Amino acid sequence: MQKIVGVRFKEAGKIYYFNPNNFEVQRNDFVMVETARGLEMGEVLVPAKDIPDEEIVAPLKDVLRVASEKDHQIAAENAVLEREAHDVCQKKILERSLSMKLVDVEYTFDRSKILFYFTADGRVDFRELVKDLAAQFKTRIELRQIGVRDEAKMLGGLGCCGRPVCCKTFLGEFQPVSIKMAKEQNLSLSPTKISGLCGRLMCCLKYEQDTYECLRKQMPKIGKDVMTPDGIGIVMENNIISEKSRVRLTLEDGTNDMREYRFSALSKPSQEDFDKHVLLKEEAAAIKAERDAAREERAARVAARRRPNGVKPQKQPTLEAFEQAERAARIPEPAKPSAPRPAPKGQAQDGQAQGEAPKNAQKRPNQNRRRRRPKNGGGGQGGKPSTP
Repeated sequence: MQKIVGVRFKEAGKIYYFNPNNFEVQRNDFVMVETARGLEMGEVLVPAKDIPDEEIVAPLKDVLRVASEKDHQIAAENAVLEREAHDVCQKKILERSLSMKLVDVEYTFDRSKILFYFTADGRVDFRELVKDLAAQFKTRIELRQIGVRDEAKMLGGLGCCGRPVCCKTFLGEFQPVSIKMAKEQNLSLSPTKISGLCGRLMCCLKYEQDTYECLRKQMPKIGKDVMTPDGIGIVMENNIISEKSRVRLTLEDGTNDMREYRFSALSKPSQEDFDKHVLLKEEAAAIKAERDAAREERAARVAARRRPNGVKPQKQPTLEAFEQAERAARIPEPAKPSAPRPAPKGQAQDGQAQGEAPKNAQKRPNQNRRRRRPKNGGGGQGGKPSTP
């Protein structure tokens, strides 16, 4: 067995284990420890306890001392310097016209290194930016590119539930989330409803996934025969939240009914119960067939009574035909255009000069033209003979 304490360096960050080194530390105390980045100050979240040696990741480093007032003052000064470094770096990025977004700045406790966290769509050549920052701060500079989930964890914000995002509040590590979880929980697959501030799937989809998987194993599968208090039925739907199953039952009169039961009230039917259910379904099918036959026979008698023998029934007008007839009755027939009145003698019609014939007037033969005489010199019927 080994005694350890859990220390966290950032808000909602990962917890690392150290050897308390005989220091009496309690929860929410600050201690100084040695890490890969040098001397760091962290907050104790897990008080001293004994764990098996198999669960310890060697080597286990020691707690150097309990943080003093001077250590807290240095940490407060580092926070002020971080804000100033953020403004300086942001100006340098604009001067260089780099396609990157500065997210956060972090000083090490001994100020031997400054870490700049940024996001970008692709690779960014920031070598000249590092030279400018090193000349400005006279210390080691490290630029680290992070993802959108880490950006949301550092900046924080409000989620769609109205509460602060989980990654900023209490999540120490990101858990893998897949679209399969949203499907199994019967959620909307719209990206705007299942995505967080980072644009990825919400971390809270993972919270209830274990419960859904456990209940789904206990509930009957869809399409299976189950024994209910009202008889054997077929499972049509499962509701994980209410822990109820919707079952389709075949009643004695041959009709089907949908009812809901708690999955704890359902069981696998025995062979005897299943045989009774099969007989009940056969009897129900026979009753339904007799009912359908009687309905058809009654409909045939009614149809034969309405028309004489040998006369085919006329096709009943449909609703669309009635509506068309009503619309035709409502619309009045267009009036026929009346013939234009002849203009009085010596007076021209509108748009027509006096003595000019209308444009649309039909050409009529001239009745005053003399008729041609026959070539044989004979006159017309009942007329006088022509003289040479």
